[in-house]
Amino acid sequence: MENKQIARSFRLLSQLMELHDENPFKIKSYANASFKIDKAPVNIAGISPDELENVDGIGKSTAQKITELLETGSISEIENLLSKTPDGIIEMLRIKGLGPKKIAVIWKELGIESIGELYYACNENRLIEANGFGLKTQEEIKKIIEFSRFNQGKFLYASVEKFAENLLAQLKNNPLIKKIGFTGEYRRRCEIIEQIDFLLVCEAFDSILNTEELEIISSEKNVIKYKTAEGLSIHLYKSTHETFYHDLFLTTCNAEFLESFKEIIDLKSSEFTSEESIFTQANLPYIEPELREGNDVIEKAKNNGLEELIILEDLKGTLHNHTTYSDGVHSLKEMAVYCKQLGYEYLGICDHSKSAFYANGLNEQRVAEQHAEIDKLNLELAPFKLFKGIESDILYDGSLDYSSDILASFDFVVASVHSQLKMNEEKANERLIKAIENPYTTILGHPTGRLLLARQGYPIDHKKVIDACAANGVVIELNANPLRLDIDWRWIDYALTKNVMISINPDAHRKEGFHDMHYGILAARKGGLHKKMCFNTLHLDEINTWFNNKKVHVG
Repeated sequence: MENKQIARSFRLLSQLMELHDENPFKIKSYANASFKIDKAPVNIAGISPDELENVDGIGKSTAQKITELLETGSISEIENLLSKTPDGIIEMLRIKGLGPKKIAVIWKELGIESIGELYYACNENRLIEANGFGLKTQEEIKKIIEFSRFNQGKFLYASVEKFAENLLAQLKNNPLIKKIGFTGEYRRRCEIIEQIDFLLVCEAFDSILNTEELEIISSEKNVIKYKTAEGLSIHLYKSTHETFYHDLFLTTCNAEFLESFKEIIDLKSSEFTSEESIFTQANLPYIEPELREGNDVIEKAKNNGLEELIILEDLKGTLHNHTTYSDGVHSLKEMAVYCKQLGYEYLGICDHSKSAFYANGLNEQRVAEQHAEIDKLNLELAPFKLFKGIESDILYDGSLDYSSDILASFDFVVASVHSQLKMNEEKANERLIKAIENPYTTILGHPTGRLLLARQGYPIDHKKVIDACAANGVVIELNANPLRLDIDWRWIDYALTKNVMISINPDAHRKEGFHDMHYGILAARKGGLHKKMCFNTLHLDEINTWFNNKKVHVG
């Protein structure tokens, strides 16, 4: 065993001991031993147990542990501490600039147990509320996590979008390229991206993209594969003028969709002048790239069941947003003015409820204060309107965390689970359905609590939950934060068959968060959402009437 490996073990031991608030003297001693072992001019593993104590920085206790490590491959004290520490916390120890003391605060004060949750907390501006953290530290941690996440080989669509669009613009400016477009999973707007694919017609294909930012992995006659320093794959596929749309179609569709489509038409025997002409020859309406994920959409197309997909411009307002009243970055007025400048007709304010102590949740007195400020702003900003909402925590028994009198004071209520996420499916269903049956619940927020590439979310029976929403007139949120995109787009079609409306909510914690509606729209389109079934495509007067009717019904 090399010195560096031994040193790492003692560094981990000192970190774990500090994390669990153990003897400061021992922590310092093992941290010092780690440093000395790493820099030792001799091979520590080659020294006899009796002589180890004579090495600078190694005392009796450290020598015993080195012997144990060399003989067994581990140190029992490390194993004991690891058994008390969530895996996600161990991963945090690898984040440069984030020491055990800060991680202990993140874990024990904020209840965060994974890097994904930590990243989301940075986005929600929650970290600055903890002891020893400021905005600068929070932003630094966020950047470090973003960099480390790149190494996993899977990326959020939102994290690669700017790079992909810039690369396309660069390629379009190349005079050797005559025709080019995205294809593959990026063109289908998949929420998780493993590679970005381009299809192009060009001259001198083998030298079409020479940049220091990309490493060539392989170069063949019709495809060149690159990789970025962060691990993102870039594939360039060669086509011809005659076969471009045929090749574009083939490379865009997923395997299941393509297999079903080939049962309708022989793609080898025809020439196509556009993608639309492919669908025309198959006697089908045009199916948007986002929808080409399986055979269900083909069956729907055969029966003229496809609706025109929703677009960003269809949205008339934005619901479920946070301010400095709870854990947001910008004030009520700043959020409202910016939202109005974006052209929306209304803004739903849904700061956290009183149980969300970690997010400065609103007690009853602060609810009244916020409502008074909203009334004042509505006079100032009319005809733009702020709606009085709340993101009410769904408690473990499924109840909401305000009395009926307080819940009745809101224009609408988003009910969400934020705590005690470790549930089996039966408990999760029971908890959500009880909240859905609460007459004050307007919208079910991020139904599974998932964080993409970070947290799977608790298991639910989507059909049972959606059926409950249908029975109780509850809208389901598609949380547009690109880390969430929850409800999963794969369940939107089932919701539509049950006449359950979807609300595309940015869950914005700062002004810039409103722009996440873009990602919500992309996910909604993949699920086949159309304007008529999106809650916040309602105009101000329509949604105002909807809220009022709900209140009358509850009353």
